[in-house]
Amino acid sequence: MSILVNDKTKLIVQGITGKEGAFHTQQMLDYGTNIVGGVTPGKGNSKDENNIPIFNTVHEAKQITDCNTSVIFVPPPFAADACMESIDAGIDLVVCITEGIPTSDMVKVNKALSNSNTRLIGPNCPGIITPGQVKIGIMPGFIHKPGNVGVISRSGTLTYEAVHQLSILDIGQSSCIGIGGDPIIGTSFIDLLHLFSKDVSTDGIIMIGEIGGNAEEEAAEWVKQNNYSKPIVSFIAGRTAPPGRRMGHAGAIVAGGKGTADDKMKALKNAGIHVCDSPADLGLEMKKLLHK
Repeated sequence: MSILVNDKTKLIVQGITGKEGAFHTQQMLDYGTNIVGGVTPGKGNSKDENNIPIFNTVHEAKQITDCNTSVIFVPPPFAADACMESIDAGIDLVVCITEGIPTSDMVKVNKALSNSNTRLIGPNCPGIITPGQVKIGIMPGFIHKPGNVGVISRSGTLTYEAVHQLSILDIGQSSCIGIGGDPIIGTSFIDLLHLFSKDVSTDGIIMIGEIGGNAEEEAAEWVKQNNYSKPIVSFIAGRTAPPGRRMGHAGAIVAGGKGTADDKMKALKNAGIHVCDSPADLGLEMKKLLHK
């Protein structure tokens, strides 16, 4: 079991002919991901070097391939339009890797999402992987192994760190998701905690947050109110950032006494979540909780 993606996922790559898109298409194929098509306007009716058909539009790709998931490697000025195109075509899951999308563009995407059945992961994220089945995005596949711990993170690099620790301890992962750290993202900690709570193959969750915003505090409150039964281990990145300074790939700003690491850690602890002082402790802490 897993959440959101598995070996039945049919993926298209928006921006498949660009440098990033082509490189990561090859990496995803090597992992075993079922890529059924690519989309680059103006390059339809052709194939890439792996013989993957390229279409001019997502609508056309969906009609012919019956794809249900899209990953976006499109430059920032055009990435929001790429998201909107997938939403309009009725793609179930859209994973937007692109960073640097203007927040004003994401406001429009968010509005379109609210009137659709599409789920967006990202933008500015490493993607999602269900180990041993499917990899969608830029994470290194080889550090993952199939298992029973879900990983949710705002930080790409720390996602890999947590996964690597788990795998070394022989603890596999059910699904790992980088949700992105931009001000407006498609899928929140709460959305994924809810999905993991219903996934019978997930026995514990690692949740990695960052300073800035209030996503972690909201997740903590939700966990508390719902008497969440599965153990959660957490870490907040950015404790050493000076007050008011930018930090992290999100350019998060700690302002008005909100979004500090201490605030977040306090809220998480109050919800019964196990908070690590160092990211180096995430794997061991989860191992302890799983073997209680």
